Amino acid sequence: MIPASQVIVQSDSTSSWQKEIAQSLRTKKELVEMLELSTDNFSTVADGEQQFPIRATTSYIHRIEKGNSDDPLLKQIMPSVDELDIVDGYGTDPVGDSGAICGNGVLQKYHGRVLLITTSACGIHCRYCFRRHYPYRDHTLSASNAMDAIDQIRSDHTIHEVILSGGDPLMLSNNRLNKLISKLETIPHLQTLRIHSRMAVILPSRIDSSLLTLLKETRLKVVMVIHSNHPNELDRDVESSLRAIGDSRVTLLNQSVLLKGVNDRVSTLESLSHRLFECGVLPYYLHMLDRVQGSHHFEVPESTASLLLEELGSLLPGYLVPKLVREIEGEPRKTPV
Repeated sequence: MIPASQVIVQSDSTSSWQKEIAQSLRTKKELVEMLELSTDNFSTVADGEQQFPIRATTSYIHRIEKGNSDDPLLKQIMPSVDELDIVDGYGTDPVGDSGAICGNGVLQKYHGRVLLITTSACGIHCRYCFRRHYPYRDHTLSASNAMDAIDQIRSDHTIHEVILSGGDPLMLSNNRLNKLISKLETIPHLQTLRIHSRMAVILPSRIDSSLLTLLKETRLKVVMVIHSNHPNELDRDVESSLRAIGDSRVTLLNQSVLLKGVNDRVSTLESLSHRLFECGVLPYYLHMLDRVQGSHHFEVPESTASLLLEELGSLLPGYLVPKLVREIEGEPRKTPV
């Protein structure tokens, strides 16, 4: 991930959501002061902060309980001294992105689908991010290589779905998104546009009328995969934004990461599934942690994860039980656990 200080949100004009992004909190000091936390609990996070900068929207931070250093939302964004540990089995490319690079910001791991790295920018820096070490400067879609990427996809008639990823593709302006989607629409064999984004959760104001119109009017079938790990993330503003997306003929799915100290209790996962459904979103995947360097303290043992899902399955209807999976480099699909 490119440090937040080097990220420029590309747009023709500065919209309200972009102003909110510009006002994001970016230091431990800001987080501690805003959340009225004891500095004693976070006196050793400076090195982790330097390695992977803090970034979080005020909208997201307002959902964190003040004074609670164990808040599950706080744990996702506050650096830990554990990030400095060098642990066997944890690396800088845990899901094999480097082996899937096709050039021009295009990655392909699975048959019939390609992924576009549309930007390095995110509205939030999750401490467990599997792309925190990704070489964005060399392998991201840009104005100079976009047509080459489109031509690559056009030349492969087996591709029926394009996935917009990053970073977060909704950090692009509506104008940039419109230009990209318009180019993709010219490829006859493309059927589905999938967007992986956390923006509706961390900054619901991003889901503005122009974006909704764009999603509604494209000829492509649109799937948006959001990323929520805890029911406390899904407040009323988030629900309104998600329902607006659903009303725009978009299929909404959620993928979570199973994180120690955040959502590794069956009661939390059960509440999350119910809350997602209230927001018009179906639980899709529950990912085992991608073993990226600096994230080992979040890992939940596979045996524990399996027991959690077994119990969850006894409490919920099947359509509310996410698939427990792990992404393994070189495999033709996500691997069920």
